[in-house]
Amino acid sequence: MMRRLGSKLKTPAWMLALGGLAMVLAACSGGEGGAAQADGKIRITTTIAQIAEPLSVIGGDRVIVEPLMGPGVDPHLYQATQGDIRKLQEADFLFYNGLHLEANMVKAFEQLGKEKPVLAIAEAIPEERLLRDEEGAVDPHVWFDIDLWQTALEAAVELLKKEVPHAADELEAGKRAYFDRLAELKEDAAVLAQLPEERRVLVTAHDAFGYFGRAHGIEVVGLQGLSTEDEVGLTDIERTIALLVERQVPAVFVESSVNPDSIRAVIEGAKKQGLDVKLGGELFSDAMGEAGTEEGTYIGMYRHNVRTIFEALGGSAE
Repeated sequence: MMRRLGSKLKTPAWMLALGGLAMVLAACSGGEGGAAQADGKIRITTTIAQIAEPLSVIGGDRVIVEPLMGPGVDPHLYQATQGDIRKLQEADFLFYNGLHLEANMVKAFEQLGKEKPVLAIAEAIPEERLLRDEEGAVDPHVWFDIDLWQTALEAAVELLKKEVPHAADELEAGKRAYFDRLAELKEDAAVLAQLPEERRVLVTAHDAFGYFGRAHGIEVVGLQGLSTEDEVGLTDIERTIALLVERQVPAVFVESSVNPDSIRAVIEGAKKQGLDVKLGGELFSDAMGEAGTEEGTYIGMYRHNVRTIFEALGGSAE
């Protein structure tokens, strides 16, 4: 269940800011990649950590995985930097989400795909299972549907198995073990069904939780659109405040990679209308937590969001 309050889509940023990528592409030509390097390790570079961390678990000692985008980084606005060149050069495989999430890097990956395997893993998901906004744009935040993300990760593993056949059995075993853990995660997340129906409203800074809402029967309201490039207008804020007051929603949420000002404006506006809406906590949406922490893993990030939403919207801590 995804609800948009405002539809101010801008011209895609990659059309406006490709100049910086020319340097990256020029530096990447003639890179040192190869599907099996001298140390036997498969080197993988990804855009978001939601891809990198699961693949590092699946591949184990067989792989070296580096994401370009760390905690707090917004992939909608990200542009390749000079510091990314080494990772792009040395990688045997490049995996990105696709579906226009990494808008500023699309052209770069098209060029790099002429030199080494490059895959937009979310584009392996059947089109009929993807969400679209009121303008028809595809929602790229598919990692919030565990089943869909499993499909995307499987596409990455299948490419690895095809290109590095001597590692296929290890990769398949790692995939199966990780997918067993995803099945457990899905069972744990089912706790959200215990929320009172009238409390199942998730208000966040932008529309990153549409798949999450569909999977768990929660209405999602994002002040911005699918991309953080979309603008938040006064009308968006006023409509959100009216919804909170009408439904007596107890909490709203900020995101780790998105400016919290619009959410704070909603809280203040609701308070002026007599509704004490609290800040329910920080959710991880476009970026995960710090490496080495629970929230720095896909499973831990998802569990954190489930726990934070459940408790803030009135679920029993027990």
